[in-house]
Amino acid sequence: MFAVLLGGATALLPIYADQILHVDAIGFGWLRAAPSFGAFSMAMWLAHRPALRRPGRALLWSVAGFGVSIVAFGLSSWFWLSLVALFFSGVFDNVSVVVRQSLVQLLTPDSLRGRVTSVNQIFIGSSNEIGTLRAGLMAALVGPVAAVVAGGIGTLVVVAAVARVVPALRTVPPLDQLRPEE
Repeated sequence: MFAVLLGGATALLPIYADQILHVDAIGFGWLRAAPSFGAFSMAMWLAHRPALRRPGRALLWSVAGFGVSIVAFGLSSWFWLSLVALFFSGVFDNVSVVVRQSLVQLLTPDSLRGRVTSVNQIFIGSSNEIGTLRAGLMAALVGPVAAVVAGGIGTLVVVAAVARVVPALRTVPPLDQLRPEE
């Protein structure tokens, strides 16, 4: 949730397309589509691979990769680099989504799965919109580049904090071995 809250840069894509990358509507469309292409590519790759052997580590690394991608996008003034950075933000975000959704489904007891999933969806849905607000307010205060880069760095700080505070996340067993505790 915090990665999307801090690292969400898509709200500022119109500013980047117009004022920083100097591309037209077609270029803007490619920028908007790049994260989806990345997410789709990773989804297809993950669908044809065995279950993740170290999902906790994959989660931490993917969120860190998302943060790095956002920083790279934020600092880029070159369209093609921006496109690649956004593509990889989608790649890393998809790994994170797959791991998080799998952990919720695999570790939540059947009697609580609906409630846990609904609360999870509230956080997922609201973090995108709140992240958009954060990006817009920061862009108004410090400019779009600083807003995006600070969000990406904030994402990396959150990953480091979670890795430190929840060390058990690094040792989560393979997804195909997880079962809920009743």
